[in-house]
Amino acid sequence: MCTVVIRVPEPGPARVRLLAIRDEDPGRPWRPLGQWWPEHPEVTGIQDMMAGGAWLAHDQRQLSVLLNRPGGPGEGIIPTTRGNLVIGSLTGQQVPETPTTLGFNLVEATFDGVRVTSWEGGRTETTDLAPGTHMVAHSDVDDHDSARIAHWLPRFADAPTEGVRWWTEWAKLLDDGGRELDPTDDRALIRDNRAHGYPTLSLLAVVASIGPGGVTAEMGVLAQPGVWDHLAPLWPKP
Repeated sequence: MCTVVIRVPEPGPARVRLLAIRDEDPGRPWRPLGQWWPEHPEVTGIQDMMAGGAWLAHDQRQLSVLLNRPGGPGEGIIPTTRGNLVIGSLTGQQVPETPTTLGFNLVEATFDGVRVTSWEGGRTETTDLAPGTHMVAHSDVDDHDSARIAHWLPRFADAPTEGVRWWTEWAKLLDDGGRELDPTDDRALIRDNRAHGYPTLSLLAVVASIGPGGVTAEMGVLAQPGVWDHLAPLWPKP
């Protein structure tokens, strides 16, 4: 039930901006942004310690992040870990046409644009994002049937992303949502998904900028999963 907000610039020197909020079972161990894969020293990411893959990772050209969605492989196939898709996307491995994982949205942001590969069964589908602001959760890109996307996409689209701390206005939206919406509300960005049948709560967020000069990413962690306070050290306590 993660959330990703992406701003794709018009062609030129401007940078892709990305905000990714991770929802996960708080009992599942993970490591913060770091170089956890000795065979791929160029990769920095947030590692899932249970399966060894990544939720989000980047090198100096690309950032990839994975969101769960319904669906999966056919009957009798034991699902493989989705986290390997993130590392694979950074190391030249193409997503199979018929994956053996559970359903997913894989966001791949590069200097040249942003692509989302989606799968719920059958064959994968790929969407190249047009310039503008987009949101992805556990269904299609910019799915206005999603209460979260319908509520927040226009607000993120209106917020500027300029300057050194370019995420400041997006952070204010997180602050607004955290104060105004209960984490069990289906519109919420900082979430407690247990009311919806999932054992996951919002744990952390990453802000990232992708452009010709490379990829920069910073992480903030909630003091208590699923409860908005602030995301130290990304922005001050409200």
